[in-house]
Amino acid sequence: MGQSAEFGKFLKVMRARLSPDDAGTDESGGSRRVPGLRREEVARLSGVSTDYYTRLEQGRNIHPSKAVLESVARALRLDAGEQAHMMDLLEHCASSSGNPGPVQKVRPALRQLLDAVGDVPAMLLGRRADVLAANRMAHLLFTDFSALPAPERNLTRWIILDPAAGSLFRDWKTVAAEAVGALRMDVGRHPNDPQTNQLVGELAVHSEHFRQWWAGHRVATRSAGTVRLHHPVVGDLELNFETLSLPDDPDQLLRVYSAKAGSPSSDALTLLNFGDMGTEAPVPETSRPDGS
Repeated sequence: MGQSAEFGKFLKVMRARLSPDDAGTDESGGSRRVPGLRREEVARLSGVSTDYYTRLEQGRNIHPSKAVLESVARALRLDAGEQAHMMDLLEHCASSSGNPGPVQKVRPALRQLLDAVGDVPAMLLGRRADVLAANRMAHLLFTDFSALPAPERNLTRWIILDPAAGSLFRDWKTVAAEAVGALRMDVGRHPNDPQTNQLVGELAVHSEHFRQWWAGHRVATRSAGTVRLHHPVVGDLELNFETLSLPDDPDQLLRVYSAKAGSPSSDALTLLNFGDMGTEAPVPETSRPDGS
């Protein structure tokens, strides 16, 4: 069941979201009892028999070729992230034992790097978006993850369940949905992980939004972008973020937030930084009263 169950569910959800018009089929006429394409339509678009495609969705332990998978991905209009997730489901689920993975550790040099970029918020994310380490500015901007109980030091959990996060992110639904999509990607790469299953269960129990997003099998791979925040101390900020992969630590990501130089958001970060230290923030060059 391992490989096939999740793989089949994913195909079903992707098929259900497509209309005949979306897929460019000629069978848009007539009523349909269920949304989306029929199995035989996907099979025809993929160049395989209906029986073969049906077995894929039913979770039979079969081994489609890369060419077949690429054809199915094109038929279902999968984007790059969705196609990668489909491949992960097929590759990793079959051999997963359900044993917990190795303990996530932070190299001393990475902790040193987080402190070195102390003027901007930065954090190190591990499996499931566990917050493995964060610098002082990240704690001030978001929350002090190191002060939370170990099972709660997870960025996705905090975004979805903590009311403070709901107030902080001005586009909370977008941010939260993307966090859930990233968790989906992690499940595809590391299926049947006990800690992940526990996290998913907790989020499903406590969040209706999470249940809806999870059922939709959405995946997210955005590694850079912009977040809009309303911080209780310094007000509105618009920050860019970059999420960097670490070749020597493949399950870890370094995420850094920054503001455009000279912008109100940059001034707000400076105020947050110096205000917490109890010192007066330096006056920005563009704001000096003498205009110099």
